[in-house]
Amino acid sequence: MDENKILQAIEIAKNTGKVRIGTNEATKAIERSSAKLVVFADDVSPKEVVMHIPPLCDEKKIPYAKVAKRQDLGRAVGIDVPTAAVAITEEGDAKKQIAEIVKGEK
Repeated sequence: MDENKILQAIEIAKNTGKVRIGTNEATKAIERSSAKLVVFADDVSPKEVVMHIPPLCDEKKIPYAKVAKRQDLGRAVGIDVPTAAVAITEEGDAKKQIAEIVKGEK
């Protein structure tokens, strides 16, 4: 899946919907089944920080995507620090982009 598309969808959702920032917030959103899409970074160290996200998403049938850098993920949600994970809980105007990302993941 195109990483730019994913980051763009996060930006739009941040401006028009709701996003949860950080691994803990993303995990909570998954557990409550309120996440529409979860995105996590590949360059997280140690990997154990985000390792639980894919199986948890599969269990709750929530789509997830991976991007290369935490810095890009942080920038997409409008913060100056890198973040390991983001959950989109309300799509806002990003509904179409998220639907495309989800379709592309299958």
